[in-house]
Amino acid sequence: MPARVKTETSRVGKRGAVVIPAGLRKRYGIEEGSIVIAEEREDGILIRPAVALPVEIYSPERVAEFLLSNAMDPDDYANAVARVKSMGLDPEAIPHTRPE
Repeated sequence: MPARVKTETSRVGKRGAVVIPAGLRKRYGIEEGSIVIAEEREDGILIRPAVALPVEIYSPERVAEFLLSNAMDPDDYANAVARVKSMGLDPEAIPHTRPE
């Protein structure tokens, strides 16, 4: 027998705001300011909690650090140096570790 689905009624307010009943908000960790996903389904709309992760935008210097520090051998390092120079950066000014 399938699990029982709990349903509760809510009302649509101004600007389309829907109040999610307190018990459901608590159960799913939805608080004021939480991000939710509204997903279109064949039979209606599914609203569920979303996870937002910060995105790091890498500066050219950070990219250069990755290139230089992740070189595997002297040839790879030489290629990384050339790429960093093509980015208009001085490889010696970028903090990094050189391959052994």
